Amino acid sequence: MGDVTTIAEGSRSLPLLFLGRDTDPHSERGVECPGSLPPASDPDLVERALNAKAALGDQVFVLGHHYQRDEVIQFADVTGDSFKLARDAAGRPDAPYIVFCGVHFMAESADILTNENQTVILPDLAAGCSMADMARIQQVEAAWDALADAGVADVTVPVTYMNSSADIKAFCGRNGGAVCTSSNADAALDWAFQQGEKVLFLPDQHLGRNTAVLKLGISLEECVVYDPHKPGGGLTKQQLADAKMILWRGHCSVHGRFTAASVDDVRARVPGVNVIVHPECQHEVVLKADLVGSTEYIIKTIDEAAPGTSWAVGTELNLVQRLAKQHADKNIVFLDKTVCYCATMNRIDLPHFVWTLENLVAGTVVNPIKVDAQTEKYAKIALDRMLALPGRSNRD
Repeated sequence: MGDVTTIAEGSRSLPLLFLGRDTDPHSERGVECPGSLPPASDPDLVERALNAKAALGDQVFVLGHHYQRDEVIQFADVTGDSFKLARDAAGRPDAPYIVFCGVHFMAESADILTNENQTVILPDLAAGCSMADMARIQQVEAAWDALADAGVADVTVPVTYMNSSADIKAFCGRNGGAVCTSSNADAALDWAFQQGEKVLFLPDQHLGRNTAVLKLGISLEECVVYDPHKPGGGLTKQQLADAKMILWRGHCSVHGRFTAASVDDVRARVPGVNVIVHPECQHEVVLKADLVGSTEYIIKTIDEAAPGTSWAVGTELNLVQRLAKQHADKNIVFLDKTVCYCATMNRIDLPHFVWTLENLVAGTVVNPIKVDAQTEKYAKIALDRMLALPGRSNRD
């Protein structure tokens, strides 16, 4: 048996890699973080991070996503959602090093939007995204072939959520599509339906369904789910012909865990609670919630809420805990009884952060994220189409 074999996916083949022995440069999986890290038990980690950041001065700009651990977020120059942070990086063209405390697709987007003299660094290359991993370029190309075979590719516009890899964004750019965030997904879909009759929405089925049904008035019957692990996506040519929204079978492993029962339970436990959730949640959860919106929307809503109010928040636990600490005058709880951090976000810890900065002080760049020129060209086309959308905030 050789080191690498393949598994069939539609009309394509994907490499089957052995853990610790092989890597796939086109995937967010199977990556390594070379070099020795400081032990997590090192009591001097905070001081070492402060000293390294001070030594680098304006040479480094640190971005911290809202879902990061507190131990890391304290060193961020700016915090935000993925698209806001990528824009913030582009807004600091004089900083040669951008340390992105987030996940892989975010660092890719920052590299696309920054200039050629800037280097984007991800402290741990294994900080990927399970949702982004659910749509790989070979699978999406096979899906496009299936749409062509059904005679509907030429009237279908691909739209990908920001939470996708650079090559998926580039696929949309090459095929007349665009990127969206959870704040402007409705504007992106409005635009897409002006360009064609159908939308292939990648990679989060829940954001696509919630936006199409609740914002655009498309019926659930006009939404179908394309499963990349089944021939033809598990759909007939007639189903593809009848559908308006072709939703990729992908989801967020954190937001997808919330259920309608979670909402019922928290209402029974917390009198007068306001339930606010992210649109990556399942449709049944969104229907039961009081408010639905992006990460930035959730933060703003709770910031402006009256003292004494109660909130059950359906999003990543690091952010919910941070909001609870910041708003001691309000009762803020996690929507689910079972706690759940984003496992890949949590890979960016203090040892990796210190290791990254101390290497920069020593003149060594570790874990640079570089999108190839051709992918960057078409991904930027898709991003620019999103930026041209009228009248909506461009945040996830």
